[in-house]
Amino acid sequence: MTRAEEAMWVEKMVRRVLAGERRRLRSDDDLLERARRLSAIHLDGRAAPSAVRWVDNQQRRWGSCTPEDGSIRLSRRLAQMPAYVIDYVLLHELAHLVEPGHGPAFRALMASYPKLERAEGYLEAADALARETPACDAYKDAPARDHGVGGVLSA
Repeated sequence: MTRAEEAMWVEKMVRRVLAGERRRLRSDDDLLERARRLSAIHLDGRAAPSAVRWVDNQQRRWGSCTPEDGSIRLSRRLAQMPAYVIDYVLLHELAHLVEPGHGPAFRALMASYPKLERAEGYLEAADALARETPACDAYKDAPARDHGVGGVLSA
């Protein structure tokens, strides 16, 4: 197999895997069931979400929750990411239903997730890629005070 053929097959297989992931994560009901399973496995069922849904209005956050009513919202940007990343964000929001801050108690709740560091690294890389836009290259030599986080111009 030539390198070109290998690259073509790798791309084809990656598309198939991602398509399968998207099919498995289609509905809000699926997300709610997935969240309940994650709570049972990693939080001894202590987090009881009332609703979990995809949203389109979260461009800077991957997820959010409202502990008062148990609702969780996930950015639709996650829908194309691997299942372990979606599970990480779901578990993160579930943990907030139990522990509001990001202190030691929260970290202890998250510690049982086996792909914790991998998922955090994936999201960190996704954030970095999102900040690297061609429009920003034109401003790379501008004074630092004109830049926001990561060299991206502030809105």
